[in-house]
Amino acid sequence: MTSILCMRTGFAVSRTFFLSNILGRNYVTYIQGQSPQPRVREYFYYIDHQGMLFLDDVRIRNFTSCFKDKKFLAFFFKRLRKNDTERYTDDFPFLSICGIERNYVRCDDLPLVFTKVIQKHNMETGTEEDWFSYAHADDLLTVPFEPQRLFMNIKTGRVYHPAPEKAGEIGLVRSNLAIEFSASFNFENGEGNAPTHFMWRDKRYQLDTKWYRDKLS
Repeated sequence: MTSILCMRTGFAVSRTFFLSNILGRNYVTYIQGQSPQPRVREYFYYIDHQGMLFLDDVRIRNFTSCFKDKKFLAFFFKRLRKNDTERYTDDFPFLSICGIERNYVRCDDLPLVFTKVIQKHNMETGTEEDWFSYAHADDLLTVPFEPQRLFMNIKTGRVYHPAPEKAGEIGLVRSNLAIEFSASFNFENGEGNAPTHFMWRDKRYQLDTKWYRDKLS
């Protein structure tokens, strides 16, 4: 099962790629699929601000070139954590281990991007509950949706929400969903300051303004 999910069908793995200071990063070179030691293969990925996953060296990043298989995405992101290998830590701060593969990950903002609010039926209470899906995996990757813990960065307009601990405890909300949310934010301290309340399903939530402070660099 693992070997099937780790396959990158249709992608070349032998091309050398260079990251330079043009991108604001240190000079680094790699070959997709390189083997620095026995029984270890290394691959390199990029996550954009919409939450789409690409091989890092793909030349054109769009819906056609991103990974779309939901089972693969769930498998990959469930194993995502901070890169503690002492290899490529500056340029690829996250890692997903898949068997003998070390999948190094860098991102536009954060590695975990929320893509959709979905409802799940709670069999115990008989009610519908809101869950936040991430990484385009629909119901395979979710956390409880907490509207009171949405945070809008007033300088960038980007919106954030709590995420699993091993992925850094905070995730980005994809831009089109953040735009939808923006109409429901209330700014009691003026629009030059962060929003204070959020309207969701006819309920007004006071926003927690502290949870994110030690989670965004």
